[in-house]
Amino acid sequence: MADARVIPLHPENGSAARPADRGDSGRGSSVSHSRSSPDSGDESRDESASQDGPGSWDETVADALAFARRRVLGDYEVDEFGFDPELTDHLFLPSLRPFYEKWFRVEAMGLHNIPAESGALVVANHSGTLPWDALMTTVALRDHHSAARQLRMLGADLVFRMPVVGALARKTGQTLACNPDAERLLRGGELVGVWPEGFKGIGKPFRDRYKLQRFGRGGFVSAAIRTGVPIIPCSIVGAEEIYPKLADIKPVARLLGLPYFPVTPLFPHFGPLGTVPLPSKWYIEFGEPIETAPYQEGSENDPMLVFNLSDQVRETIQETLYRLLAQRRNVFLG
Repeated sequence: MADARVIPLHPENGSAARPADRGDSGRGSSVSHSRSSPDSGDESRDESASQDGPGSWDETVADALAFARRRVLGDYEVDEFGFDPELTDHLFLPSLRPFYEKWFRVEAMGLHNIPAESGALVVANHSGTLPWDALMTTVALRDHHSAARQLRMLGADLVFRMPVVGALARKTGQTLACNPDAERLLRGGELVGVWPEGFKGIGKPFRDRYKLQRFGRGGFVSAAIRTGVPIIPCSIVGAEEIYPKLADIKPVARLLGLPYFPVTPLFPHFGPLGTVPLPSKWYIEFGEPIETAPYQEGSENDPMLVFNLSDQVRETIQETLYRLLAQRRNVFLG
């Protein structure tokens, strides 16, 4: 198989490169267009009817064959972090959409708070035993934001040490959760996502659901201040219930080199069936940006400022979680 072309993170036009043909990723923009043009009349109906005909299947097959040919010939691009936009848009995101739309029935709010082009840092609560919350946030931004933003997630080193998973993470836009990588992406105008609770958040017991854990040392705040990008608080409700963690088998976790080995109502005693997430109803809300541009150069070295800003982000997310939970009537019906 031929090697792919590597594209720089900072092309000459000053913005991150985007794939010319986004395939399925155009879902978000097409939805926005149809909503903004309710009076399109017969033309829209005719177009919809034509898409449902045999020709649409021919186009789908042709696109699939063209995609396969480009992969075999190496006629695709990756950036310096290993991100493969075509693979992400044609294979990775389509595999997640059924969960987003049908299983979790995610409702995304506050998408207008995400900038259309410039860099920003999305900071979210982490929960659910497995990182479905990060995946659903990615789909929300790619499919339903007006600019179809691609979220570049920061992951723990454990992710990149795992066979297959580590390579897939790189190809779908993730990189190591460290300040140098985060700052390079932010300066390149990328939308970066971080879950500062880490394993303490995603692996907490079910009795502590929706209670935010400590936000580390505030490294994400330093990165945002140093690059002058806004911080977008993101609150996710619904992920806590997909795998209610009742206990942790620590000896097994140590044996496997994992931070925890969860016991849920269905896992491990139901085997692979226990890995199917429960179909809770999800809400993802992106809060108002917290600007960092006004801070003077070197402010990221002020520990008190970093702590206060980190605490502000944490409190914003926590208050939003409580508000969303108060509005929710049923875990599975919303």
